[in-house]
Amino acid sequence: MFNFIWGIGFVVVNFALFLLCYRLFGKKGLFAWIAFATVLANIQVTKTIELLGIVMTLGNTIYTSIYMATDLLNEKYGAKAAKQAVWVGFFSLLAATVMMQMALVFEPQGDELAQGTQQAMETIFGLMPRLAAGSLCAYFISQFLDVRVYSYLRTKFSSYGQFWIRTNGSTALSQLVDSLVFCTIAFAGLFPLTVWLQILFTTYVFKFVITAASTPVMYIARSFKPDEDDAARPGA
Repeated sequence: MFNFIWGIGFVVVNFALFLLCYRLFGKKGLFAWIAFATVLANIQVTKTIELLGIVMTLGNTIYTSIYMATDLLNEKYGAKAAKQAVWVGFFSLLAATVMMQMALVFEPQGDELAQGTQQAMETIFGLMPRLAAGSLCAYFISQFLDVRVYSYLRTKFSSYGQFWIRTNGSTALSQLVDSLVFCTIAFAGLFPLTVWLQILFTTYVFKFVITAASTPVMYIARSFKPDEDDAARPGA
């Protein structure tokens, strides 16, 4: 029960910081959010928790916020801006993975604290190459799929009030693909099949729930008018 209550607060804080980032920094803030959220999600995912008797990994909340950012960019600035943001996130994760793997090679100082720090870093970032490979593949496929599906849905459901259809519809499909690709590459063989299936199922369901819960947040974010924003949205 503690994890459930704490998890609600965790989601609220993530959404609040997302809104604050866009409110303060506008379009640039969304790019910055995608860059750091992509890296942070792949660190959080190394922690497995139990929530209401279900095994799941952390990282789902902040990873879902990446879709929120790209959808908001697509909505207000066009598909071109959303695609550029996807590439920013891709590069951020790739660069972080390379740099942290190089950092692990350095021999630590001989004292106990330095050795303990090295072991802690190896525990977290030692898994990063496989997690990053899964995340990079899943991210690349699902994010560009999300941009395309969102752009398509915008032609079918173009009214101002149908924003929830565009964002939830595109995210629901792309996150299903994302969860399947990521869990296969990152966790297949590391866990028994039953646990792997549970992680896959709960990962997608939890992301879907977070996406649905984020709908009011997206409407609030869309209502913001940062000073740097142009009056007219660029074409896709």
